[in-house]
Amino acid sequence: MARLYEYEGKEIFKKLGIPVPEGEVVTTAEDARKAAEKLGKAVVIKAQVWAGGRGKSGAVRFADTPEEAARVAEDILGMEVKGLEVKRVLVEEKLDIAREFYTGIIIDSARDVKAPVLMFSAEGGVDIESVPEDKIAMFAVDVLRGIQPYDTLNMALSAGVGSKNLRPIGDIIYKLYNVFKSYDCRTVEINPLVLTTDGKVYAADCRMAIDDAAVFRHPELGITIGREFLGEPTEFDLMAWTFEEEDFRGTSYVAQMVSESEMKKGDYIGYHGIGGGAAILGVDALNKVDLKAADYADTSGNPTASKVYRVAKIIFAQPGIKGYFLAGFMMANQEQWHHAHGIVKALREEIPKKPGFPVVLLLCGNKEKESQEILKEGLKDLPGRIEIYDREHVYDAKFIGGRVKTLVDEYRKEKGL
Repeated sequence: MARLYEYEGKEIFKKLGIPVPEGEVVTTAEDARKAAEKLGKAVVIKAQVWAGGRGKSGAVRFADTPEEAARVAEDILGMEVKGLEVKRVLVEEKLDIAREFYTGIIIDSARDVKAPVLMFSAEGGVDIESVPEDKIAMFAVDVLRGIQPYDTLNMALSAGVGSKNLRPIGDIIYKLYNVFKSYDCRTVEINPLVLTTDGKVYAADCRMAIDDAAVFRHPELGITIGREFLGEPTEFDLMAWTFEEEDFRGTSYVAQMVSESEMKKGDYIGYHGIGGGAAILGVDALNKVDLKAADYADTSGNPTASKVYRVAKIIFAQPGIKGYFLAGFMMANQEQWHHAHGIVKALREEIPKKPGFPVVLLLCGNKEKESQEILKEGLKDLPGRIEIYDREHVYDAKFIGGRVKTLVDEYRKEKGL
């Protein structure tokens, strides 16, 4: 799912008629001061990161004056929340809260549902997972029928909302489904949905994610990659995404696991898996021998040789990696000679630049015999530490991980690393 920041989701809310607090997103302490001054009241400063638990980590704080807002923003900007650096904050009016609710919509893919499910609870402000099930009103939406205003009014009423506030809260739940449908969401939540002491209702927070396959329908959102990331995509991630954009044959999922500066500090391996679930075996094999994956890559679904080649090349482009590991821990029904041709071309270009560089290749499945011949013939004269394995070791992650470790240790000793 391609996620949006809170402030981005709230802009969409405003467009579709859901009330949100007044606020402004800023990237400097001085701009936070100006924003608070413009609002002319007490404010809340909220880190804009794709992580929950911001309040518990000190990334959501209040300020009574513009000067205090600047100090708070300076403290929050640059801090890390669950490993994510805070690069911007939302300066927003502080609400005088009387009561908090929760409402959200998710796609429930369970066999007996297979529909968007609308949820509402009178217990907001906490993780919905911690709210007892009998405190949550749920409504599976028939996508052909949609929802009617009385559906959301009934939900709010059943959850204990009194008649005085029933209509504005029901209206927001109704409009939230319009957001969900209009923007092809996989999930959209308001937590908390706030009732203020003067009787107004606001979406005080927002969590929103767009279906990856629908990102192209919403260029106005500026989503650069139709895929979920923990943080903002790096230059490496953006480059790797172009492989998918330009060629839909097979999959080439590539993501950077650590920063380039961090990569130079340890034994990080250029990781190239085949098959999502099976590829995890290779990462686990590295971890068990005190090696780490610099990246996570997966080429599966019968990709072309050119796609495999491009993935291998970008893996080698990572500075400081101590080896290259093709982890084919599966008897793939795809024609593996495409992998073999792509890998041979990439290694013939890269290994001469790094004599003695460790390479372990595990490849098996359809066209295995031909693929093994391509690898062995194409790589036999290269000056690297290259080992090639077939189906005999497809389930032997411990052995394969050990071979990667042995070659890396030899390489480090030889190069004085």
